[in-house]
Amino acid sequence: MDQSDVTALLVNEQTDRLMTTAASLTDEDVRGASLCEGWSRGHVLAHVARNAEGIARAARAATTGSGEAMYAGQAERDAEIEAGARRSARELVDDVRHTAAELAPYLEAIHPHELKDVTFERTPGGERVYAARLPFMRLREVVIHHIDLDAGFGFEDIGNDDLSELFLRDAAKRLGATPSAPGLTIDTAEGDHLVVGDGGTDVTGPRAGMLRWLLRQDGRDVTSEDALPELPKGF
Repeated sequence: MDQSDVTALLVNEQTDRLMTTAASLTDEDVRGASLCEGWSRGHVLAHVARNAEGIARAARAATTGSGEAMYAGQAERDAEIEAGARRSARELVDDVRHTAAELAPYLEAIHPHELKDVTFERTPGGERVYAARLPFMRLREVVIHHIDLDAGFGFEDIGNDDLSELFLRDAAKRLGATPSAPGLTIDTAEGDHLVVGDGGTDVTGPRAGMLRWLLRQDGRDVTSEDALPELPKGF
């Protein structure tokens, strides 16, 4: 499975799973800590909603030439998430549901193989991103932040080997593009073999545990003959 194989249907299926978990949260729950350092569960849900709006803007830019950027700016994005995080559980869930529903037709209009050379701006004048990646980008946000809610859905629960393999390859690639990344040779129980940088440190474990370590710096299920190297955050 490649990023270009991700469909709107798959995004919708994973969004439904996220909504089931989110709908079970109380006001007290959404004030509790998430797996994202410094963020409550409310921050995570507010981010997922704002991301849906951003992906929709990017999809419009890609398919209509509107020239919209995904976000107005990093500061504006952060402020919107902070404001949204203070709302009630019901308001947060309604926000995620509403913005996901508005995004759905835009994702259905994205055909990655037809947009391989089309790009959009993440912020005005900032990084340009290939539009063909939009369905995958949204899928990654939905699934990983579902896990970040720390409410009963974990890396082991992704339940789709192709999808978890895709996330692992993406995580290793993004880590490798980070200047401060350590060299790693990654081998999982499922047969994945990935090399980051010079491959200097061998790390083994189940795929779910490897994702947990790479994405959330929790190495409880991975092992190395040497101490696990420190990973950059937010890569």
